[in-house]
Amino acid sequence: MPTAISPERPRTGVTKLTGGRLVKGSQLVNEDLWISSGTGKILHSQQVFYDDHVIPDVTLDLKGKILCPGFIDVQFNGAFGFDFSTIPEDMATYHKGLNRLNRHLVKTGVTSYLPTIPSQKAEVYHKALPHLGPSGESRNSWDGSESLGAHCEGPFISPTKNGIHSPEVLRKAPNGFADFEACYGSDNLPYLGSGMRSPVSMITAAPEVPGVSAAIPQITQRGIKFSIGHTESTFEEATDALQAGATMVTHLFNAMRPLHHRNPGIFGVLGQSEIKERPYFGIISDGIHLHPTTVKIAWNAHPDGFILVTDAMKTVGLPDGVYDWTNGDRWVKKGSLITREDTDKIAGSSATLIECVSNFWNWSHATIPEVIRSVTSTPAEMLGIQHIKGTLNPGADADLLVLDTHEDEKGARKLTVEKVWKFGTLVHDACHPKTGI
Repeated sequence: MPTAISPERPRTGVTKLTGGRLVKGSQLVNEDLWISSGTGKILHSQQVFYDDHVIPDVTLDLKGKILCPGFIDVQFNGAFGFDFSTIPEDMATYHKGLNRLNRHLVKTGVTSYLPTIPSQKAEVYHKALPHLGPSGESRNSWDGSESLGAHCEGPFISPTKNGIHSPEVLRKAPNGFADFEACYGSDNLPYLGSGMRSPVSMITAAPEVPGVSAAIPQITQRGIKFSIGHTESTFEEATDALQAGATMVTHLFNAMRPLHHRNPGIFGVLGQSEIKERPYFGIISDGIHLHPTTVKIAWNAHPDGFILVTDAMKTVGLPDGVYDWTNGDRWVKKGSLITREDTDKIAGSSATLIECVSNFWNWSHATIPEVIRSVTSTPAEMLGIQHIKGTLNPGADADLLVLDTHEDEKGARKLTVEKVWKFGTLVHDACHPKTGI
């Protein structure tokens, strides 16, 4: 049980977390962590205690459990019945659904994410994107999970690697960046120096689609990450895209050319030493999208770029059945498997990020810090926010998880989310469900 302050002493908003194993770099470190619900930040514990003489409101003994940064999911299409691509007549309904999603999502350990919209008509992007930009400015812990900006996955993708993306809405870019502005809305893609911040943080597109490669510099000049995905790109085309400014690969191996011994395709750039920096890449370790050995190969090829994603759909947390989507499409959910109706095409995932993390831990036998890095510091580095997210360093946002470890009935190792702090406030406690959101 936590120790609390006496009623006579003024509250400081400070919590001291002790007795935990902190994920710091490649190690689990036994040390205390001090956080503030007032600033929402991780504190310099020595300075706070010895110089400022602050006494914490609460001291919580974690009893040897793992303390790590909150998870970041950079490919997340929806969950718990809400889909970012489904636009109601009244956008107030959309906003309410988004708020409800954020409060559910934070309990799964995902404290920040990129709301993802797959290939859609332009009108969907124009209506949805203003609601999906970075949402942490208010620093309200009770809002739940925080958007770090939208991920537009399409529609400038290959028609032969479209997956479940409707062919009818796919686009080319013969006019270069102007076609991206027409699709997403020019107001949603402002210049960095304009004083406006884009609601878009990442765009997935296929470099070989006419006009796309030429638009990469203008996309990245706006502070937007360009990710290669849903593509027939050769090794050479992928290399050219990286040299033009691409820094990410969307769900590696899925919806792209397979590795071939005479043309390694996109996978080949992970071992490319001639380019300035090897790309980051997403991996869906739900046990359906990729074989465990494929996941291990990707991690061994470039562990510093390895990012676990869910590609989760609105069916997360919903029962099995048939569900409507956009553009007249329908999905069939059977357990963790989602397919497009009347096909065997995989339609995203119903896995949570903690499930993907546990799978990767079992398959790879990586250390816990290595596993946690793939959903914390590595996605934060990819987004350029490594000083405020994905770290336990002082000054970073106090988005934290307490994780417990155990084995299931089959002997598989599992990580479970026990506690969640958002901006220094405890918003979820699995041991005391009435605590938090």
